[in-house]
Amino acid sequence: MSAVALTALTMQVLLFGQQQPPVPQPFPRPGSQQPAQPQKPAQPPPRPPASSAATKPAPPDGAPTEATLGVPVYPGAQFIASYDAGRGQRFYIFGSAAPFVDLVTYYRTTLKQKGELVFDVPATHEFDVGRYNEDNMAFPPGVTIKDFQSDVSEGYPNPKPNGQPARFKSIIQIVPVAPAR
Repeated sequence: MSAVALTALTMQVLLFGQQQPPVPQPFPRPGSQQPAQPQKPAQPPPRPPASSAATKPAPPDGAPTEATLGVPVYPGAQFIASYDAGRGQRFYIFGSAAPFVDLVTYYRTTLKQKGELVFDVPATHEFDVGRYNEDNMAFPPGVTIKDFQSDVSEGYPNPKPNGQPARFKSIIQIVPVAPAR
């Protein structure tokens, strides 16, 4: 290799070595313009009929009502949280100090169906409460009961500070029927 070629190669290495790689930028960049969204005309929300469950005040702790859920909630069960299930559905989670077997017996009697034991350990029982439509539902509507008390678990911890009971023996998950579209 000639001295000129070696010098040119050395210069290229030095020039490229001094260039810093670009700093990653968060997306979207602060101060950058968001694409313009077409404005939607302001429309007042539709008013529910006077006899609708939506006109009833929500309980103070934000718990859904049995009318909202479309299924009964085990007496004494405490509302823990709700989560977006997608496609207009939500999960509603309740904790209960009652044993798993008592909850299954209650829902068998109330829903007038046997349900299905889907897992032996931890015991998990499901009840279908509506038809599943994969076009507009993320999950089949139903009631799922899970046993959280065992030899290795004292129960599901109550997320409320100083909440009683400190641990729930069982958890109830309710997925109501999605509203018609």
